Amino acid sequence: QVQLVEAGGGLVQAGGSVRLFCVVSGGTFSDYAMGWFRQAPGKEREFVAAISRSATKFAYDDSVKGRFTISRDNAKNTVFLQMDYLKREDTAVYFCAAKLSPIMVTAIYRPINSYDYWGQGTQVTVSS
Repeated sequence: QVQLVEAGGGLVQAGGSVRLFCVVSGGTFSDYAMGWFRQAPGKEREFVAAISRSATKFAYDDSVKGRFTISRDNAKNTVFLQMDYLKREDTAVYFCAAKLSPIMVTAIYRPINSYDYWGQGTQVTVSS
């Protein structure tokens, strides 16, 4: 059973930074493409960023491009989301997700329904 556990969220002032991380267990981490999504109150879950198995391909939503950075450490079964220059509109619950991609080493995935496993989420609140 693959499990994902996120951590690193909290309360941060606008303009500040926070680093989220997600530890994956129960599977071979390097077989999975990874993604981060977020869900604000009253809104649908949306794509934030994605990274390939090889960590050579990346994708970002336009709203976070240039401010957020996704990375992974396959030796530690962990994916990270570095969030800089935070804005109030970044306030949301952030989820990591895993997509089994045994053949496509450089594939990245944006659609929510592409992903096989999800974490429970971590809250990020940005204050003015």
